[in-house]
Amino acid sequence: MGATANLASEMEILNAGMDSVVIRHYVAGIIGGRTLDVSNYNLPVIKAGHVVIRDPSTDTYKPMPVKSSGDGYESLPGSHEYVGVVVCTKPTSEPLVGIMYSGEVNDLASPYPIDDIKAAMKTALPTLVFLHD
Repeated sequence: MGATANLASEMEILNAGMDSVVIRHYVAGIIGGRTLDVSNYNLPVIKAGHVVIRDPSTDTYKPMPVKSSGDGYESLPGSHEYVGVVVCTKPTSEPLVGIMYSGEVNDLASPYPIDDIKAAMKTALPTLVFLHD
């Protein structure tokens, strides 16, 4: 019964419908997506617009770490690089995600503020823009 209730809760979150609001215009992304390493990610879902990073030495893709306060992203871990943002919300239990590296993201509807990392992301991903109405 617990697993069924948990799945129902995840489905409610997934069906919240913010994906099309966050991803305003998809131009290009990683073909086939990637499975994210969520071993240090403690939230039930990975929302559309969440920043994705990669450790080039192991070719491991991960969701950008979130501050324990839940109000923003932590600093980019050493030896990692920005690769894009999650296209569609997915449960952490099934972290196969589409990753957009070129397009338009609604920064106000994104899961976390990007103010602290926006300049570094613009340098790493110049064709990924963060705008809002």
